[in-house]
Amino acid sequence: MPEEKIGTVSDFFAHPVVAAVELTGSLNIGDKIRIKGHTTDLEFEVASMQINNANVPSAKAGDSIGIKVSDRVRNGDEVFKITD
Repeated sequence: MPEEKIGTVSDFFAHPVVAAVELTGSLNIGDKIRIKGHTTDLEFEVASMQINNANVPSAKAGDSIGIKVSDRVRNGDEVFKITD
């Protein structure tokens, strides 16, 4: 499936398991994304995201968002939107 780079992980928080992502593209709840790095390869559907601790349904390039992840990710990991 085609993938489009939409951002980079800028931080990771273990409790709760959340990644901070600097977006270079748009992202909506329900989008499928993949986070890829040297030791990271996660693929999942975005169930929720936040900007400044407030839930939002979508975000655009330039936004800094927080999303729940199922496993550890690292600074610099790339975020891709999976397009059908």
